[in-house]
Amino acid sequence: MSIDDVRAAAERIRGQVWRTPVVRCPALDELAGAELWLKAENLQRIGAFKARGAMHAVGRLDPQQRARGILTYSSGNHAQAVALAAKTFEAPATIAMPTDAPAIKVAAVRELGARIVFAGTTSHERRAAALELQAETGGTIIEPFDAPEIIAGAGTATLELLDEVRARTGESLDAVLVPVGGGGLIAGACLVCADDSIPVHAVEPRGCDALARSLAAGERVVVTPGPTLADGLKPVQIGALNFAIASAHVRATHLVDDVEIGRAMVRLLLRAKLLVEPSGAAALAAALRGGLEGQPRRIGVLLSGGNVDPTRIEELVRAHAGDA
Repeated sequence: MSIDDVRAAAERIRGQVWRTPVVRCPALDELAGAELWLKAENLQRIGAFKARGAMHAVGRLDPQQRARGILTYSSGNHAQAVALAAKTFEAPATIAMPTDAPAIKVAAVRELGARIVFAGTTSHERRAAALELQAETGGTIIEPFDAPEIIAGAGTATLELLDEVRARTGESLDAVLVPVGGGGLIAGACLVCADDSIPVHAVEPRGCDALARSLAAGERVVVTPGPTLADGLKPVQIGALNFAIASAHVRATHLVDDVEIGRAMVRLLLRAKLLVEPSGAAALAAALRGGLEGQPRRIGVLLSGGNVDPTRIEELVRAHAGDA
């Protein structure tokens, strides 16, 4: 795959997803010691970048495939994205979600008309449920991250980010920070950034570092995700295609803990007036820590989503407003 696949995806989904803003916040720049260019995918349709890949993948199916039904497995944002894409193309959708999925994401999937089947707490358990449904119905599984159509669609967020920076500055970025779950967003970012040799940095929650461990081992490894605020960044294993792309392009990996994630989320809310979910704040948490290799001056930060339970917002604001 290459940036050409991402450009083709951008043309196919034009008008079906939103071109999200790139936000600048001097107060956050000061904390980071660098220019931060924040790609606000929390303002995307369904509140997350996942709409890009799902719309691209479902749109590429023929009508007969869509008529047999759309299936997927997801902790929340991909579930909403597939439900939206299925509704857009008037196809039935059934989605396997974890038993501990945030209530706000469950409600959103149902509001979009999809049927939910609850299955365990890991991605392996959800995928097994989706495969059973596929055997019963003949439906098509839209993979959450390990598929060319998903990666190309996700890459359009970084493509827009770089286009916006060039349009406003006449220059490019010195680095891009990307949160990592299964690897769709970072694989797409790598395809785009490779064209300009822009370093890509991966950010994962501590204890959920499937990519970091896989890169260290030189092959994909299975992890048991630890507890984290970032419920969307808890894969058991990085995707195969995602790992192949990331291993060729990722410059460095960074681990952030719940305190850093929560503080970054609250700082973004109070200083930049942007509400993201904990997963969406992970890359910003690494940026605010500083100390990136090469001391990049202009850093792109992917804010991957904004679907957060109101009680979580209250809890984190109480905890971190004092140091925001």
